[in-house]
Amino acid sequence: MASVINTYARAFADAVLSGQHDPEKTLWEAQGVAELVAGSKELREVWETPSITPEQKRGVLDAIVKQEGISKIVRNFVAVLIDHRRIKFLGPIVKQFEIELDQRLGFTETEIISAHELNQNDRQILESQMQKLTGKKIRAHYSRDESILGGAIVKVGSTIYDGSVAGQLERIKQAISS
Repeated sequence: MASVINTYARAFADAVLSGQHDPEKTLWEAQGVAELVAGSKELREVWETPSITPEQKRGVLDAIVKQEGISKIVRNFVAVLIDHRRIKFLGPIVKQFEIELDQRLGFTETEIISAHELNQNDRQILESQMQKLTGKKIRAHYSRDESILGGAIVKVGSTIYDGSVAGQLERIKQAISS
């Protein structure tokens, strides 16, 4: 299954980046279709049922594309998945497609946990510092955890940068005890 997901995600990324397509817009549209499919049992049943012809399935797709204003490249990609009976992998393929785009465009996923909500200026400063540190563009996801007392914890891949008050207190405690 993983090879199927990776193969389709790489091929979709190749198509998007080799053409005149906006990767962000394409990703957003693909995520929207994946969410639509995940949220509609009826749509999944239509697209996964072997007794319904591919033409009928693509007809449903075309109606959705027209209604939602989805680009041709996303429409064609979903049609390929329908035709090859891979539509059940749409969600994981889109997630892998996002990872593939991030790698090719030089982005790194970053999780930033702070004790309180960060304003836009604080976010920009933190992202700029992380960009300098990692040498990559940052795609940050923010969350709050009041237990860290203050500061922030930044996770980039498997690396954790702990600038929280709780983390500093723990390091002081360990230094004193040793």
